[in-house]
Amino acid sequence: MIIQPHIQGCVARNCHPLGCRAAVHEQIERVRATGTFAGPKRVLVIGASSGFGLASRIALTFGSGADTIGISLERGPSEKGLGSAGWYNNIWFREAAEEEGRVALNLIGDAFSDSMRQQSIMAIRERLGQVDLVVYSLASALRILPDGTQVRSVLKSTGSPFSGLGYDLEHDALIPQSLDPASEQEIRDTVSVMGGEDWQIWMQALAEAGCLAHGAQTVAYSYIGPESTYPLYRDGTIGYAKEHLHASAEAINLQLAGMGGHAWVAVCKALVTKASAFIPVLPVYLAVLMQVMKERGTHEGCIEQMMRLFGDKMYGGRGVLADGHRLIRMDDWELDPHTQAAVAALWARVTPENFRTLGDFTGLRRDFLALNGFGLAGVDYQAPLEPSSLLALHP
Repeated sequence: MIIQPHIQGCVARNCHPLGCRAAVHEQIERVRATGTFAGPKRVLVIGASSGFGLASRIALTFGSGADTIGISLERGPSEKGLGSAGWYNNIWFREAAEEEGRVALNLIGDAFSDSMRQQSIMAIRERLGQVDLVVYSLASALRILPDGTQVRSVLKSTGSPFSGLGYDLEHDALIPQSLDPASEQEIRDTVSVMGGEDWQIWMQALAEAGCLAHGAQTVAYSYIGPESTYPLYRDGTIGYAKEHLHASAEAINLQLAGMGGHAWVAVCKALVTKASAFIPVLPVYLAVLMQVMKERGTHEGCIEQMMRLFGDKMYGGRGVLADGHRLIRMDDWELDPHTQAAVAALWARVTPENFRTLGDFTGLRRDFLALNGFGLAGVDYQAPLEPSSLLALHP
């Protein structure tokens, strides 16, 4: 079968397995071109199959020589389809890491569940002994609580509605989008799913099981953005969740104090991920930001962000470079005043008729397709792929 991208709205419904391999290898080569750093050697990545989590794992394995265990909830090939991009990302990462002599164990399941925590504890004991770093990079719309209750997050505003132009990836067009105000229950549910409660549970479980080495650190990922994006992000339900995540870093840091450990939140720049593409209106800001930062020579993708995070701001030999709130500001280049002034000037002029001339929507679309294995150099997308050959591949 010949696989072509199938996009509905801002969601990719399929992937190209060989394209996913090319995307993983491309990130690996970028790390090798950047050089090595003296970072952690035993790492657990919670949410490891795409975006920041996958980039973290690649940066730490090929930049620092780390052995890793990665957790993700992905689906493999079946009668319903070829499976998810993350499924194949896990496979190709493991193969490349093992060729380097590194441990690269993939655990497939619900990272919110107690059973996955216990499975991870057993795997750490058997394969790594302990871990020096825990990366928390979950992005989910659903959390099943220990009592079986299902809690869902929502992307809504708080207080009053918000409207603006959003980007429809399926039709390559700008369309009106809006965020409705969330109820108090929806805010609480979003905080439950996307806040720091589960991160704290993970760190407590790992500590009690003796899986954290002395001086172990943990980092979770967040976003704040400029004031112009506050109505759709920081002041929305997702912003409430991120504030809870930030506060959780303080609590976890106290948990780790007795073993000399620390907890941090890395505030990343706006980037093309499966999650960010789904947030109403935000992709328009992102396309304009990409245009400006590429012109200024400051644009980074996920892998560049993670190499700078670990190689410079966490393990660069100067101590962890964070502010007084335990935030490592990876958005420093994005929030540069000159950059934001240029973004604001362009964004104010964007219309459904001229958007392609004012923002890097071509680059945004290219990055989104690459997340699912499409548009990668060296891949013959016209060559048929035999689905049965994929059944022998296992994470």
